[in-house]
Amino acid sequence: MADIPPDLEWTRAAPDDATGPGPWIELAFGDNDLVHIRETSDPTNIVTTTQKKWDAFVLGVQAGEFDHFVQGLEDEKS
Repeated sequence: MADIPPDLEWTRAAPDDATGPGPWIELAFGDNDLVHIRETSDPTNIVTTTQKKWDAFVLGVQAGEFDHFVQGLEDEKS
């Protein structure tokens, strides 16, 4: 497991109109092209990946490669 720098600046990935404690995903971009990911409900559990892998993930989300994971969720909210 990579050592997590204590001085990371975390950015919350939440909708602009989000209120309350979440849970939300937070990201921090560290040295050596590392990307750290955590959930606000468990901030000590941090996943670390590389910038290259993070970029590939974001491109996959934008391309709809993960849409099948959320199919039907909007119907459940109604």
